[in-house]
Order: sequence, then C-alpha cells, then structure tokens
Amino acid sequence: MEILSRNRRLRQSDAIRQMVRETAINASDLIAPLFLKEDFIGKEEITSMPGIYRYDLKSLMQEVLELDQLGIKCVSLFPVIDENKKNPRALESINPAGIYQVAIKEIKNSFPEMLVMTDVALDPYSSDGHDGLVDSKTGKILNDETLEILCQMAVLQAASGSDIIGPSDMMDNRVGAIRKALESAGYKDTLIMSYTAKYASNFYGPFRDALNSAPKKGDKKTYQMDYGNSREALRELQNDEREGADIVMVKPGLAYLDIIKLFSEHTCLPIAAYNVSGEYAMVKAAAQKGWIDEKKIVHEILTAFKRAGASMILTYFAKDLAKHIIE
Repeated sequence: MEILSRNRRLRQSDAIRQMVRETAINASDLIAPLFLKEDFIGKEEITSMPGIYRYDLKSLMQEVLELDQLGIKCVSLFPVIDENKKNPRALESINPAGIYQVAIKEIKNSFPEMLVMTDVALDPYSSDGHDGLVDSKTGKILNDETLEILCQMAVLQAASGSDIIGPSDMMDNRVGAIRKALESAGYKDTLIMSYTAKYASNFYGPFRDALNSAPKKGDKKTYQMDYGNSREALRELQNDEREGADIVMVKPGLAYLDIIKLFSEHTCLPIAAYNVSGEYAMVKAAAQKGWIDEKKIVHEILTAFKRAGASMILTYFAKDLAKHIIE
C-alpha cells in the first residue's frame, strides 16, 4: 500500500508535537480574579470555590506578589462589601476612601508593572443585588439612571490607578458613557474591557456566594443575554466597538466557545474569555473525587479558549496553571 501523506508523522514524539503545536498558553495570557474583603483580617477560603480566597488588604498584597513572581501580568479585583454599607443607590461604589480604591492604589504603588483591572457594576454594593439601579415600585432595572453612577465609578477607579475598566453590568450604552467620562476627566489612556457578551448563565453561583451579591428579588435576565442567542452577541459587539471598547469579553467561556469564535471572525479587537466560577467549581469537584486529572483538564480547557480566538483568559486557575507552566 502506497501512502504518501501520513499525518501521524507529525505526532510520533513529544518533541515534534510541541514543535508543530498551533496553540499554547503562557502565564502572560492569564488574568487572575481576586476577592477583597473589608473589615476582616487574613484570608478565608470560599466553600464553593476550593483554593480561592477572600483577602484582607495585607494578604491580598502577598497574593499579588506571588502572582507577579509567576509571570502573571494582570489581576482583576472584586470587592466583598459589608452588608451595613449597602443601599439601593450603591453609594459605597463611589466612596473615594473605600477599600476598593485603597487596594488599587496599594497594588499600583507596590507593583507598578502589574495591570489592575477593576469591575464596574452595582451588585457588590447594592442592597438589591442587581447590577443596575432598581425602581422601588416596579422592580424594573433602570438603564439610563444607572449610567451616571457607573461613570462615576469608572472615573474614580481610573483616578485610583486602574489600568483596565471592566463594565460587567450589561446596561445599554455603558461603554460609550464610560469612555466619554474617562476622556472628559483626562484618563484617555485607560482601557475598557467590556463584558460584551455576558450571558444570563447558571454558571455564576459560586461567584455570587463569594461576594454575597445575588439579587434579592428577581433575576438578571432583563439585562444579561439569553444563552440561546448568538446573533445578538454580534449586535453587542458592534455597539461596543462603536462606543470605544479596547477589549471585548465573552462570559462564561466553556459553554460559549462558539461565541468566542464568532467574535474572532467579526472583530480586530482583542478578545477575552472568562472561565467563570461554576466552571472552576465543577472541575475542582470532579478532581477531588478522583474522576479527572485536574492539571490536564485545566490546560485543555484554557487551550480551547485560545484556540477559539481568545487573546486572554480570566480564570481562577491562573495561579495553578502559571506554576505548571514554570514546572
């Protein structure tokens, strides 16, 4: 039998496989989400996210140091706010002396080369637990009224040293409003990584446990996307490009590889994938049962994000994977 083309020739040894590999993960591709908790000392593990912690400022700084030493170039901060400081207007989000602003400054002062990404949404600060302001009579999420406080948040975060503003709220026109606010305040170089296609997903449960930020009433389906839709994501992409986003994100990542691929075919902007808390928790649970090899599964999942078209990945596995890369 004469076989001239043998694809297996390029698979016959690890050295050849590595040499011809099309997609690879580097520590610099990873963004590490971190939870900052006020009025608290030390760090506490999040029950539904084994290996992930809520940090006080001191322990947060130690974690950033370790991430920096592993070659991770960006952290994304999420605040755990005391219930006594939450109200319907989410006013703690624009407190210049708040723990969130203090942490941004501390990180940038100690690690000026570390990129700090900050979250713009009201749910960590709101007594209603929604990403936008809520009409007390109808329960409706108020889009345009929310934009004003989102803009104030973004400018305050930029003033504190944030390199990347991450609007995760899914209000209409928030990217354009924030871009104009940043420009007017003199923060022309501050990046916006928009949560462009953020789906109303069932994979967010552990994250909401971590922040204690679940909605008190209703759900988020009037502003987050229906997970049955893909063309709608292109509309969001077109809007964010037009409004001045620098990076666009797909969230969650694992069940939405088709959306990442779709974005890669329709934009020249860098694409981020968010490997969310529920995806993390499922892998951890299966690994603890001995049903999977966690290290190999994680590498395969994150490689799939990059193969689909993501330039960067927000993942709770960032630290572990960076260690594996060094090994």
